[in-house]
Amino acid sequence: CSIVLTVICSSVPRNFRLLEELERGEKGIGDGTVSYGMDDADDIYMRSWTGTIIGPPNTVHEGRIYQLKLFCDTDYPDKPPTVRFQARVNMTCVNQETGMVDPRRFPMLGNWKREHTMEDILISLKKEMSTPQNRRLHQPHEGSCAFH
Repeated sequence: CSIVLTVICSSVPRNFRLLEELERGEKGIGDGTVSYGMDDADDIYMRSWTGTIIGPPNTVHEGRIYQLKLFCDTDYPDKPPTVRFQARVNMTCVNQETGMVDPRRFPMLGNWKREHTMEDILISLKKEMSTPQNRRLHQPHEGSCAFH
């Protein structure tokens, strides 16, 4: 008598995944320098999110608070969310006209994997602020010229 074990690999449905991310975001992450949550608790599709990054020490970003909009379309997490800074920031991966994070210049979005999360994006953007090409770039005055 032999026993055959079949393992069915299935991915977590979108809304369950987003609920997991919401719960994690509400609990707070790591050292508290990145956070995120839903914009509208009544949005059953859980599409619109706000993220916050506190700029890393020993950079021009130190002490600045950056707000971002993350939009998870219906194909998330198979496809990455769109990510946009709410106020102007000078970084090599951010479009200076729109505040959008450019997937061609930000590997986390450009080489998206389903396992990546919004938390991963925010932590990676914070690390990007500390890279040699971004850590000393002149920044606009805080809160200046928000994108529309």
